Order: sequence, then structure tokens, then C-alpha cells
Amino acid sequence: MPATKILNWSCKLKGVMDVPEPVLWDTVLEERKASIITKGKQKKHLKCDIDSVAGCVSQRACVYCGARVVLNPVTDAIHLVHGPIGCASYTWDIRGSLSSGSELYRNSFSTDLQEQDVIFGGENKLARAIDELVAKYSAKVVFVYATCIVGVIGDDLEAVCKAAAKKHNIEVIPVQSSGFAGNKAAGYRAACDALLRLIQPGELSSAPRVNTINYLGDFNLAGEVWIIKNYLQQVGIEVNVAFTGDSNYKALKNATRASLNVIQCAGSMIYLAQRMKELYQIPYLNISFLGLEDTATSLRKIAAHFGDESIMARVEELIERETTKVKPVLDWYRQRLQGKKAAIYVGGGFKAISLIKQFREIGIDVVMIGTQTGRKEEYQTINDLVDEGTVILDDANPSELEKFMLEKGAHLLVGGVKERPLAYKLGIAFIDHNHDRKHPLSGFVGAVNLAKEVYSTLCSPVWQYV
Repeated sequence: MPATKILNWSCKLKGVMDVPEPVLWDTVLEERKASIITKGKQKKHLKCDIDSVAGCVSQRACVYCGARVVLNPVTDAIHLVHGPIGCASYTWDIRGSLSSGSELYRNSFSTDLQEQDVIFGGENKLARAIDELVAKYSAKVVFVYATCIVGVIGDDLEAVCKAAAKKHNIEVIPVQSSGFAGNKAAGYRAACDALLRLIQPGELSSAPRVNTINYLGDFNLAGEVWIIKNYLQQVGIEVNVAFTGDSNYKALKNATRASLNVIQCAGSMIYLAQRMKELYQIPYLNISFLGLEDTATSLRKIAAHFGDESIMARVEELIERETTKVKPVLDWYRQRLQGKKAAIYVGGGFKAISLIKQFREIGIDVVMIGTQTGRKEEYQTINDLVDEGTVILDDANPSELEKFMLEKGAHLLVGGVKERPLAYKLGIAFIDHNHDRKHPLSGFVGAVNLAKEVYSTLCSPVWQYV
């Protein structure tokens, strides 16, 4: 049975009781060793962007999950999952994207494939489901997600969606997210291909507008798109559409009106940015609005791209004003958090890089860091940023996370919903930096929110009883 650790229990006499002491043996799977490095000990490059090791339950999600993450925040679309009912549970409720308009995206619809559908095919059932949903909801676009079972039985989503689009005179777009087609990153690409089908060369409403951007890779968790939009509006830059936080059909149709794409989450949106550059000659920048340092740097990069002296001046004023507000607060937290150690396991490399800098701002050392979908260049940046002895790993499994958190003496784990139980079982503090959170972590205000959450979590009296 594949495992990355073995616990051997020994006993020592303490008074009248035998107290077991765990001993952790290093038995990392041979196939996984190339995906784990310790800075300073190995000169090799980290192996990444590969399929998970068979038999090893990694923390990485499936193709359908990746597609749903990207597309679900399209607020006025019908999101129909073609597959078993269980897949439809991955919906708005665990992806806290907020809307300023339609609430249709909060509904998750499913064809609820059963045994007979697997035997005889589910195409007729899918066609009837689309008919019923279009009759009930006045949506202009339907996204139909393929799941693992659809890839097995071979339903022709393209044909069903094409017929439904012609019948109802709306866009019905298949999302080729069958689970056996790859990993979460493949789901990102499937979602981006679906979005590109909304942006057709013959449907451009007007020429690109000056000082206008598309904001890619922000899904408006806790209203973060609105925070960044406000910053950019203050300096004279318009956000045309966000991909896909608080987006809608009409806004996405007009995506080519922007003169620049900026990418917050490169893992999910770099493919879309590259395709839009090829098709519509829209340049792109990688940015990050997580932490003081990256927020300020990103605002300056965007302003420099446009080359407008007045925008550059307003950016500097904004940075100085906002930094003056939050710096004393962060210094207060830094004094109390100095010397603590953090372990990080998040979805994309961009977030991991920003978190290293953000933790440094509040005096916390990152001793372990990993991602689900990080790229080689991102891992190189991570390696350059972290201290000697830091463990860097790609597509980790729970046993590896446990092993290295204990080995490095981490006080805190930053991750997503799957990592929370692991941290609590180990008696380690946990912070959700993914889907479940209800407070924004982007921008200057987000830097304060993170520091406050870290302090209240690490310094909670509950740890006295662990």
C-alpha cells in the first residue's frame, strides 16, 4: 500500500502510565521524490505539471473541478453538470464568489445520470434537461460540464449542445472536463476554451479602449474584484470585465474592448491570455494583489504599461495613502508574530509566491510550501524567495504534508478545504486561503485581514489545551 510515513509507537514509563511517543520514518514514495526538494540540499529542478502518482491520493482536484472554479462565477449563466448528482455538489456554496447582479449562478443543475443512462447513453436526458432549464430561466448562455462518467460512456456533448443552441437561439457551450482527460490544470484550459467561444472575431462591438483592462484570474471571493476595481478607478483605469468574478454574458462578449489583460491567477488564466494575444493582439501582464509589496508593484506595472504620467502619479499617491493607513497595524502584528513558522499548500504558484512575501511582512518564516498546479518558472521564483532548508513540493498528498509540517515544526498551515482536517488533527493552526473564506485577502485591506486572521488563529487560547 503506497504511503509516505510509518508510525512506530514506543513507550516510556512516566509515573504509573505508559505514554506512547510517535516516531516518524522517512518513506516517501520513490515516484514522488523528484517532486519534492529542500532548498540548499538539492540542486535539481522540481518536477511538476505531471499526472498524480497512481495509488497516491494527492490534494489536487479533478478536471471538472478546475473548469467549475473558472466558470461558476459567470453570474447569469445556467451551469448544467452532465453526470452523477455528486459532481453537482461542487458549486457556489464552496466557491464564495459574490455578485452585483444576477444570482442564477448560485443554482447547480445536474442531469443526475443513473445506471440505465450509463448503459443506454445520456444524450436524450441532457437534451431534455437543457429544454427544461431554458424554458424556466431566461439565460443567454448555458455551460454544460462533462464529468468522468460522460468520458467513459462517450456522450457527444458537441452535437447535443449544437442542436440545443439552434433550437433555443442561445449559446449552449460544452465544457470538455471529463475527469480522465488530465488534472485540474486541464480543467482550467477546458474552461478557457469555453470562454473563448463567447468571444468570436465577427462579434466585436468596438475597437479597444485606452486605459482599459480585463482582470483575469480573480473570482470575486468575498468581493475582491470590487476592491481592485476601486483602486484602478481611483487612478484612472477602467476594468472592462473580470474573468470571471462578478461577470455576465454581455460583459464577457465585450472582452476584446480592453487594451490590456492583467492576470492574477496565472494557473487558471495564462492560457486564455495567450490565446487572446494571438487572436486579438491584446497584451498581458502577470500581477498579484496579495500583500503590500505585490499590490504596490502590480499597480505600478499596470500604470507603466499605459505610460500615462498622470496615472503613474495617482498610483504613487494611492500607494502612499493606503500604506500609511495599514503599516502601523501590520507592525503591531509583526511584533507579536515574529519567529512563527508557516506551511503553505495552495492551488497556484502565483498565490504561493505572494504569500511568502506577505508572511515576511508580518515576521513569519515559511518552512514548507507547495502547490497543486505550479509551473516551473513559478517554482524557480519560490526557490529564490524562501530560506535555506525550506521544503518545496508539487501535487502533495496528505502524508507528505503531515511529514514535513512535523519535521519543520510549523505552527500554521495555509491551505484549502481539504487541508483543514489534517491541520486540526495535528494540533496545528489553520487558515483557509481558498474557497470557504468570507473576508477579502486582496489589496491593502486584505493584507490587514490576513495579519488579523493569522494573529487570532495562532494566538488563540485553545492551543494551551492541545
